[in-house]
Amino acid sequence: MRLTKTLMLRLARDERGATAIEYGLIAGLMVLAIIGGVTAFADANNEIYQTVEDNLVQA
Repeated sequence: MRLTKTLMLRLARDERGATAIEYGLIAGLMVLAIIGGVTAFADANNEIYQTVEDNLVQA
């Protein structure tokens, strides 16, 4: 019983994994921001090409 309690207390105080989790969360947020930016750029780019195509078809 005492060994289990000591082990649980030691695991509760250990913060080595917390840094890895924080870095993982930051990386995840960066990926989401990049995906959002690329998606917005692609949508704007498609609109430009659609406008050019529409003007060429009308000419």
